Amino acid sequence: MHFVRYNMGTFKKQGVCPEIRKEDFTMKYTKIVAVLLALAMCIAAFAACAKDTDAGSDATDATEAPAAADIVKTVDISLTDELYAFGVSKTDEELQQKTNEYIAQIKADGTLDGIMDKYFGNGTPTAVTSAEEDESKDQLVVATNAAFPPFEYTEGADYLGVDMEIMAGLADFLGKELVIKNIDFKSVFETVDKGYADITASGITVNEERKNFVTFSDSYYTASQLIIAPAGDTTFDGCKTLEDVEAILNGFDASVKIGVQEGTTAQFYVEGDEEWGFDGIAATCQPYANGAQAVNDMVNGNINYVIIDEGPAHAIVDSVNGK
Repeated sequence: MHFVRYNMGTFKKQGVCPEIRKEDFTMKYTKIVAVLLALAMCIAAFAACAKDTDAGSDATDATEAPAAADIVKTVDISLTDELYAFGVSKTDEELQQKTNEYIAQIKADGTLDGIMDKYFGNGTPTAVTSAEEDESKDQLVVATNAAFPPFEYTEGADYLGVDMEIMAGLADFLGKELVIKNIDFKSVFETVDKGYADITASGITVNEERKNFVTFSDSYYTASQLIIAPAGDTTFDGCKTLEDVEAILNGFDASVKIGVQEGTTAQFYVEGDEEWGFDGIAATCQPYANGAQAVNDMVNGNINYVIIDEGPAHAIVDSVNGK
């Protein structure tokens, strides 16, 4: 609100200025006073109204605080269907057999469902600890990339996630001490292949290329890839089917940047890979060490979208949105 400032010094105490008659001065002064009184009444009314509004707001806030707006969202149409399994050393047939026995057991007795409920339902996750690697001990050494919630992630020195709890159970089943090696995802297969770990558990999709490095266990989870977008982005809002989404993706050019976790299915999907059966799209593929970094970069406006596995997609979105 702007106020008009009057210079009352214009009106001199000794009388009216030569060019202003007394009756004119009286009339103008009366009008000024009237205006100022009216203005004061408006201000008082506005203040009273604001006070009432504030009181009403306080009463509303006490019973129902407005929800914070979401920052990011998932486009809940699956881009792929894929099987998760564990990658076992190609030279250790016994471990592959025992791992398959354990997977069959936890599927049959409900243990696997209970673990899944901890991360996709209402259960409480169980922290897993890693022993120090010691060649003199009977240990199960697991290679993972613990930045892929809800399958593997860390809280302080503890490991959590679907894969970590399964590996803890497998170690008990084998009568071994669990050792977890937390490394880059792109290195987990080579680490097992070279004998630096016995098995890799890292939200791994089965494919022929990876069979050059490991022997896969039986599958324990069916996954898919989802798009994460800024909450205000409406590009995919009208999509009902995979074909609708792919039509939009195929219309992108290199100016559109899509973040992925390096070495994962999402990277092969965006860049294209004959063995995976992905044609690729023309958008620019931006690899990151993990999905959380990619989403953070999207929030900061450096990329347009992120593609990642469904489970981690929902976990990351909920975390970013504070849910």
